[in-house]
Amino acid sequence: MFCPECGNTKSPIIEGICQNCFLKKISILEIPENIEVVVCAHCNAKFEEGKWKESEIPEEEIIYRALERSINVDPHISQDKLEIELEIIQMRGTIAECYIEAEAEIFGETIKQSFESEVRLLRNVCPNCSKQQSGYYESVVQFRADNRELTQYEMDKADKIIDKTLNNRFYKDKLAYLVQKTKLKEGYDYYIGSYKSGKKIADAIKEEFGGIINESPRLISQDKSTGKGLYRIWILIRLPKFKKGDFIKYNDKYWEIINIDGKRILIQDLDTFEKIPLQWKEYENIEYIKEEKSIQTTTLISKSPLNMQILDPDDYTVVDIPIINEYFNEVNIGDEVKIIKIENQLYLLQTEK
Repeated sequence: MFCPECGNTKSPIIEGICQNCFLKKISILEIPENIEVVVCAHCNAKFEEGKWKESEIPEEEIIYRALERSINVDPHISQDKLEIELEIIQMRGTIAECYIEAEAEIFGETIKQSFESEVRLLRNVCPNCSKQQSGYYESVVQFRADNRELTQYEMDKADKIIDKTLNNRFYKDKLAYLVQKTKLKEGYDYYIGSYKSGKKIADAIKEEFGGIINESPRLISQDKSTGKGLYRIWILIRLPKFKKGDFIKYNDKYWEIINIDGKRILIQDLDTFEKIPLQWKEYENIEYIKEEKSIQTTTLISKSPLNMQILDPDDYTVVDIPIINEYFNEVNIGDEVKIIKIENQLYLLQTEK
């Protein structure tokens, strides 16, 4: 057979023409001269196939990905014998002028070609950013303490926990943002974009301080298309009335709070020094007695195998304390000791203060 374009009868025929003519006509790539990408003006999410995807991608990366998606390679060219280089020559506002260079091996021949294309970024606002800009929120985290004021440390720590939780969740929850923080007489309210992130915040605060979590849904409107109610959730995280180092009454005995976390309250018997963990479901059965600041210092003035004597720091009367724990053997006459006075009874404290 001969080539109808050049008359060559020796070269293989490809798609009706000789190989030489085919290689002269082939275009390694097909790429549009103009490419449009809809991106969110706030988070750089892309609108593709009817959905917003992949937010927080650098603008340059969006352009390169748009070029890559728009490139079609000639079917005669194997991917392992093709090299493509992309370059953004310059930006003109939201238009990127791009240069594409391709090198391919086909039928034993190496050919190089270059192309130009423009990528235009069309700015819009994605639904998540639209909600954030409008102050949309699904939950309110109410940070409170039970029958006391929050300490400055608790407030500062809660702010750090909230910042960290929202930052960690933002990649998978675009509504993980703080709309506003409101200071009230009884504590703080944090307005959170999504309910899931609000719940995670409450759980993280409880893990740090302990406490009780309660949720209260409130109907705010109705979905016109489905007829279902739309709710906001108020999430109350209530820190306990006591703190680590305070003193409580539980099961008609007096205890010291040794530690608190999201799972339990570790308490120590003031009589026997026995330690037991309490679950938070027992919280309502705990009576707060005194805070850590009530601890006093006194002096051991006498000691026998069965008893020791200390001075009441209020009236300096001598008080007998039975020796019921090995810890007392480490205390010597003249040593200062820590005590707590509850209902006119002195309890020697084992823990260091």
